[in-house]
Amino acid sequence: MQNHRPDSPDPTLPFGLNSGELRLSPYRDEWPALYESEQETIESAIGNHIEDIQHVGSTAIVGMPAKPILDIAIAVEDFEMARVCIAPLAALGYTFKGENGIPRRHYFTKGEPCTHHIHMGEETSDEWAKLILFRDYLRSDQRVSDEYARLKSALLDRLAGDRVAYQAAKTEFIKEVLQKARATRS
Repeated sequence: MQNHRPDSPDPTLPFGLNSGELRLSPYRDEWPALYESEQETIESAIGNHIEDIQHVGSTAIVGMPAKPILDIAIAVEDFEMARVCIAPLAALGYTFKGENGIPRRHYFTKGEPCTHHIHMGEETSDEWAKLILFRDYLRSDQRVSDEYARLKSALLDRLAGDRVAYQAAKTEFIKEVLQKARATRS
């Protein structure tokens, strides 16, 4: 397994990650444009089923080091009816992964190396709220955003490329941020 520190930018590193690889890239100015292009492509295929579509995850936060994979949240009116989106997304190169551990979320990946993740669920779901709230809170609080960036870098060093352990180790921080964000909203 490979790992790469975000403080040593290498413009030759590809966008995307191979299976089992863990690497953080420094923030890249082209990420919003890559998202917008993919959003247009997705909307052309399944736009009539989309209630909302948003760029989420660390690539959506200016200045944040991130795994070089775009995370896209798609809100649909009805989780079960959204299964009609599987075939059109497959035609765009997405692989349907089922709920992949999160109930009532359709999860898709694109490419090998993987370049995109789609998290599809109902706009009223807790999962949708968490994705948007976490992103928005980090965008609005530079101190917390910087703290998250430091945590990610430290975990990359400590966990030597173990993506599963890396994701799990961020869980407590994410829960704390969501709790603060909900308290701020109230």
